[in-house]
Amino acid sequence: QVQLTESGGGLVQAGDSLRLSCAASVRTFSSYFMGWFRQAPGKDREFVAAISGNGGSTRYADSVKGRFTISRDNALNNVYLQMSSVNSEDTAIYYCAANQRYGLSSLQSAYAYWGRGTQVTVSS
Repeated sequence: QVQLTESGGGLVQAGDSLRLSCAASVRTFSSYFMGWFRQAPGKDREFVAAISGNGGSTRYADSVKGRFTISRDNALNNVYLQMSSVNSEDTAIYYCAANQRYGLSSLQSAYAYWGRGTQVTVSS
């Protein structure tokens, strides 16, 4: 069983930067592909970014490419999402997710484990 806990959300202004963290309680953290998803008010949850177990491969949604960076620290069992140049369309609940089988998938169904999310609100 994998437990994921997100943190770092809050209220920021457009153009600001923010770093989200996700702590995983699992012994074999490096064996998991990790992903970030988000759900904006009134919209479906969508893929943001994913990273391989050793951190060597990443994937991003077109909407965040060049602005967001996913990274991980396997010694700390943490995965991060560095957000920069945020805008109002980045307002959402951000979820951390883990999978062992489906790589850098953008599909929610590929991820077996999910955190409860952290709210990010961008004011313009």
